Amino acid sequence: MTAAIDEPARGPGRWAAPPRPVWEEKPSRAGLAGKGLVLLLACLAILFPLWIVVVTSLSSRKSIDEAGGLVMIPTDITFVAYQELLSGGQVTRAALVSIGITLVGTLFSMAVSVLCAYGLSRSGSLGHRWILMTLLATMFFSAGLIPTYLLVQSLGLMDSYLALILPSAISVFNILVLRGFFMGISQELIDSARIDGAGDLRILWQIVLPLSRAVVAVITLFYAVGYWSAWFNASLYLNDQDMLPLQNVMIQLVQKQEAPVGLGQAIKTGELSGLAVQMAVMVMALLPVAVLSPFVQRHFKKGMLTGAVKG
Repeated sequence: MTAAIDEPARGPGRWAAPPRPVWEEKPSRAGLAGKGLVLLLACLAILFPLWIVVVTSLSSRKSIDEAGGLVMIPTDITFVAYQELLSGGQVTRAALVSIGITLVGTLFSMAVSVLCAYGLSRSGSLGHRWILMTLLATMFFSAGLIPTYLLVQSLGLMDSYLALILPSAISVFNILVLRGFFMGISQELIDSARIDGAGDLRILWQIVLPLSRAVVAVITLFYAVGYWSAWFNASLYLNDQDMLPLQNVMIQLVQKQEAPVGLGQAIKTGELSGLAVQMAVMVMALLPVAVLSPFVQRHFKKGMLTGAVKG
C-alpha cells in the first residue's frame, strides 16, 4: 500500500512527466495580457516625455503661450527653431565639435581597447596577468577628481580637445568584455593562421575582428554615446565658449544662463520662443543616439552576454 502511494502517477501507457517549475509553464491569457499592459505602460512612460519635447520644439510661440509651457498636442507646426539653430553660430559650432570629439575619441578608444583586450586574451603574452590585475584595480580605486585635474593641467591640456578624450579614453569594463569574447574564439583557428605565417596584427585584423563584429559594434556604441553625452570634462577643462560641445551649450540654454549669439535677439523680439529653442537643442542631442541604436540593437544580446560569460 505504501509503495503504491509513493509510486508516481502513471499516464496512459507510460510514466507521467514530472511537474515543471512555475516559470517554465506556458503563461495564461491573463498573464500575457498583464505582461502586455506592463510593457505598454513602460513604453508610454518613455515615449511620452520624448513626444512632449519634440512637439514643443516644433511649436510656434503662440502655441507655447496658449499651452502655458510644454505642448502635448501639436496645433501650429513650425521649424523656425531648427532653422535658427542650424543657420550658424554657437549651436552649429558646438554640434560640429561634439561630432568631431565623438568620431576621434571613439576611434582612439576602440583602437586601444581592442589591442589591449587581444593582448590580455593570449595567455602567453608578456606580463598579461599583472596588467590585467592592474586594470581590475582601477575599477575599484581611483585617484579622484582633484589629482586628475592637476594631471591634465600639468600636461598642458587645458583648453584643448585632448582633455575631453584622454581622461576618459579607456573603460576597463569594455576591455574585459572584449577580452572575454576574444578568448571564446577557437585557439586552433589562430594556431592554423600562425602556421601559415600570419603575425599577431594580421590575425587580429583578418580573423579575430571579423568574428567579433557583434561585440565590437556594441562597445563602439558605448564609447560613442559616452563621448557624445559627456559634458563634465568640458565644464572643467574648457574656458573658451567657442570650444564647448553641444551638451554644454544645451545646459546653458536649459538653465537660461546665456543665449547663443543671434538667438538671443530673436527671442527678445518675440520671433522665437526660448522654450522651443531649448527643446530643439535637446532633440539635436538625442537624435544621433536614437538613429544609431536600432542598427546595433541586434548585436546587444550576442555581444554583451557572450563577451561577459566567456572568460
